[in-house]
Amino acid sequence: MKNTPFTQKHIELGAKMVPFAGYNMPVEYTGIKEEHLAVRNNVGVFDVSHMGEFWVKGPNALRFIQYVTSNDASVLIPGKVQYTCMPNGDGGIVDDLLVYCIDSQTYLLVVNAANIEKDWAHLCKYAPEYGITPGKELYNASDEICQLAIQGPNALKIMRRICDYPVDEMEYYTFRKMTVAGIKDAIFSTTGYTGAGGCEVYVANEDAEKLWNGVFEAGAPEGIRPIGLGARDTLRLEMGFCLYGNDIDDTTSPLEAGLGWITKFIDSKGDFIDKDYMLKQKANGLTRRLCGFEMVDKGIARHGYEVCSADGEVIGFVTSGTMSPSLGKAIGLAYVAAPLYKASSEIFIKVRGKLLKAVVVKTPFYKSI
Repeated sequence: MKNTPFTQKHIELGAKMVPFAGYNMPVEYTGIKEEHLAVRNNVGVFDVSHMGEFWVKGPNALRFIQYVTSNDASVLIPGKVQYTCMPNGDGGIVDDLLVYCIDSQTYLLVVNAANIEKDWAHLCKYAPEYGITPGKELYNASDEICQLAIQGPNALKIMRRICDYPVDEMEYYTFRKMTVAGIKDAIFSTTGYTGAGGCEVYVANEDAEKLWNGVFEAGAPEGIRPIGLGARDTLRLEMGFCLYGNDIDDTTSPLEAGLGWITKFIDSKGDFIDKDYMLKQKANGLTRRLCGFEMVDKGIARHGYEVCSADGEVIGFVTSGTMSPSLGKAIGLAYVAAPLYKASSEIFIKVRGKLLKAVVVKTPFYKSI
């Protein structure tokens, strides 16, 4: 099991450590609900150094990315970030990821920790067709880079104190190279997986302690605190964000997962993996779809629970579920057969042999003011 450059910090702070995606990671410090609300209302710091980073370079970099991802990367300009996914060639998803455009011939792909090896093998399969050599124009830097995600409504105000650029003026899904906490050429981006606002900072592993100390010193007046993966999961679920391995995987298409907005069938995009399959799926209509739901009856739906119609017929399954700390109600995501995946449909979740009523709702569950 791997450690991140911040693992010892988590242990010293009393975090409950668990294995996650092959890493020793903090799941919570003082409690998931308390940490969740700290991020939603103030600011918190996540160690996300387990994420993977691949560089793609050269004159064919964009053509390669266009083929292996579903979104249209041609719209990216330097300093912009794009959310996308990699279709697997069999109608499913290899992974969802972020694409950073450094310049017209240099891109950074940020992938999920659990999928680093799988993603790398998938990209290496197609790279030679575009004159891209694994280990050269396609480079796996995952073990060289660490990352902190500083999230919450006060995050950018705090980070402004240790950056040489007015980061509080940056737009959503943009990035810049800048000096952060005295670390030159850090990558500072404003994406986020919590819906609470904030940023991510990428630096070399050797600068990890300097980054950690700088962030926590800057945020001390606001009571900044470290946050575990447990609250990261409840925060992303309140926003309806997909978690790979739960809500999307190698058996779910982007269209079924509600990711049609990052699946572009346009001339500027050109051909890409599974394009024809998804065009047929779109034309024929979806037989199931990922949807949000709120529990009506008392109970919490968990991953893998069956979803049923009013007469008890199994029509789907729960992919994620929790008691929302912000809303005080049980929520979840599930794949549900047509036509019951539409908003306001009444569905039933089988919990310990009992059918509990729920209603399909539009996401995000939590809407920031």
